[in-house]
Amino acid sequence: MESKEQLLKDIGIVSFTLTELSLYLDTHPQDCGAMEYFNHYNKIRQQMVKDFSQKYYPLNLDNVECSREWKWGDAPLPWEGECV
Repeated sequence: MESKEQLLKDIGIVSFTLTELSLYLDTHPQDCGAMEYFNHYNKIRQQMVKDFSQKYYPLNLDNVECSREWKWGDAPLPWEGECV
């Protein structure tokens, strides 16, 4: 079982990879291999964010599900020292 901190770190790593790939694809839009790589890691990131949001708190408003309680406010604030 991964800890909250490890999950956030892993999401950050995949997010960084996707950012770099998107910058590469801006200048190489015909690179099919890079597009497949981007799509693969984008699916992984989406699942990681969904899993994290269900277990702890949503990371963005796209992951807010309001079924029983509003969890958006559960995330630590930057000045609370928990943000990575």
